[in-house]
Amino acid sequence: MKIFTNILVILAAALVIFNITQLDFKNLFKEDNAIAFIGIAASCCAILILVIFRMSKKIEDKMNDK
Repeated sequence: MKIFTNILVILAAALVIFNITQLDFKNLFKEDNAIAFIGIAASCCAILILVIFRMSKKIEDKMNDK
């Protein structure tokens, strides 16, 4: 499970980088940038959820060892 979550975190980070490259920094508040901003936000949320999931699995493993 750890390898799978690591792969998903790497993919989400790659999506963040990709969406940053799609931004037009001269006109940040243009409508075309909204899709890139949504992609960046969604990828960051996915990373956060995966990190929380990994931490909960560590806690669960420690609780089962007792």
